[in-house]
Amino acid sequence: MLKTVIPFGPQHPVLPEPLHLKLTVEEEVITEAIPALGFVHRGLELLAHSRDFHQVTQVVERVCGICSMIHAMCYCQGIEAIMEIEAPPRAKFLRTIWSEVHRIQSHLLWLGLFADSFGFESLFMQLWKIREKILDLNEATTGNRIIVSVNVIGGVRRDLNPEQISWMLAELAQVELEINRLGSTLLTDYTVKKRTAGKGVITKAQAFELGLVGPTLRASGVCQDMRMLGYAAFDQIDFEPAVETEGDCYARSKVRYREVLQSIGLIRQALSRIAPGEIRTKVKGRPEGETVCRVEQPRGELLYYIKADGTKNLERLRIRTPTFANIPALLRILPGMWLSDVPVAVLSIDPCISCTER
Repeated sequence: MLKTVIPFGPQHPVLPEPLHLKLTVEEEVITEAIPALGFVHRGLELLAHSRDFHQVTQVVERVCGICSMIHAMCYCQGIEAIMEIEAPPRAKFLRTIWSEVHRIQSHLLWLGLFADSFGFESLFMQLWKIREKILDLNEATTGNRIIVSVNVIGGVRRDLNPEQISWMLAELAQVELEINRLGSTLLTDYTVKKRTAGKGVITKAQAFELGLVGPTLRASGVCQDMRMLGYAAFDQIDFEPAVETEGDCYARSKVRYREVLQSIGLIRQALSRIAPGEIRTKVKGRPEGETVCRVEQPRGELLYYIKADGTKNLERLRIRTPTFANIPALLRILPGMWLSDVPVAVLSIDPCISCTER
């Protein structure tokens, strides 16, 4: 049988990330997928060695713009652990609020791109229209739409006043209403289910074996989420991970849809329980020691290894991002799929090559 090698990416009409795959095809069916990475490597970990440890907060925010706030929060929590600094309770709640806002806008971005991957342009437009409200919320409360730069070692640099809190709650209520209106389309539409249900199945056993993280893992029936560790203020609000069991592209989209609504509820809880007080603890001295910090990005577990030697520059900064953990699963599910389903399968793990190639 004739075999054909087809390059998919790094530039492709439905691929938002520069991921390159060499696909071996037999009569439109994938038999092998080989990745080629390295198109956007920027050396950010090396750059961190030449910056003051306070300045590294801005460096790690540039690892990925879509989840920049969570990168900075993970780094700051790691330095705080080394220096034995406790962020004020109000700062922890503010970090929780802004991290969940980032999760919402990231998932809405993904849901729109996922709809675009199987040609549902009107759904793509509607989801991104809703996402604009979340970006406006970011801009109004932090000063920026994407890279918000609110985290500092010891807390946060911005606060929320009562008027902003009331406005946030009103905006989130409107977003929730609009998301619920699209729920029937996202979850029951014939086109959506035809292109996603039963495609790219990852079983629970395979998810464990491949070391998956985030919604890709939870869609295969594994109840694992780093927010359960209780970092920031997650130990003071009610939280239960969104889990599905089918393990296919449809289940992965369903998990992310549920997490959008869940994050709105988590923000409401945090806003109702936030206490008055300081938002920043004064930092004295320089870090010395090492630590590992883990948080939950929109795409899954984010891990930072930080080593400091008592100088103003870090000795080592190592980042393990969720896409790096999820790419092996993509290479496992592609063989046996139709060529037309490749964009759907690739988008289903929500790849972020900017995160992966630092």
